[in-house]
Amino acid sequence: MITKTRLLLVEGDDDKRVIPELIEKNGVAWTQDDPLIPHIHSCGGYPKLLNQIKPRLKESSLSQLGVIIDADDNPLGRWESIKNRCQASIPNLPNKLPEDGLICKVTKELKFGVWLMPDNFQRGMLETFLAYMIPADNEPLWQFAQLSVQEAISRGAKLTEVQYDKANIYTWLAWQDPPGRQLHQAVKETVLDPQHPNAQKFVKWFKDLYGL
Repeated sequence: MITKTRLLLVEGDDDKRVIPELIEKNGVAWTQDDPLIPHIHSCGGYPKLLNQIKPRLKESSLSQLGVIIDADDNPLGRWESIKNRCQASIPNLPNKLPEDGLICKVTKELKFGVWLMPDNFQRGMLETFLAYMIPADNEPLWQFAQLSVQEAISRGAKLTEVQYDKANIYTWLAWQDPPGRQLHQAVKETVLDPQHPNAQKFVKWFKDLYGL
């Protein structure tokens, strides 16, 4: 009997490192040789990820295929681009991505899922989603971090608007003890709260897709 594989396509290495930490902190032992745990493939950017969807949907070796991409400043356009890549294999995808994320059957043997960071309908990215996990007692510092980024921009910081969320969370992380953790470390060490209610919709989508 051929063992089916589980795959998750993500845009970059931050996603690849953060997601296992988040899921493990929500009760799933992330052991890479466990056949229930998906392989996460970092595609090296949004265009390259899009190009993988159509051929992956035709792979007979897969039982589950997940896709996580950033909405950036165009959530509807990103969803439309995924729909277009899936058209031949999944012609009846909804016009609007469900707020709980998409999970659907492609064939009897293949389940397909999509999550658009941060929450399937707003603009943003992985860092926007992680900001939802900032503990309540850190909210004043988080507000100040955002104000500081805006002040830096007013003084000539060369950020584009789509990069603000990255700057905000890395500024906030720079003020933790110790300063300058990477995103996945902040989840692993619970500087960000991986069990925050704001993270649970994503966690449920992930567990449902992969049967965890």
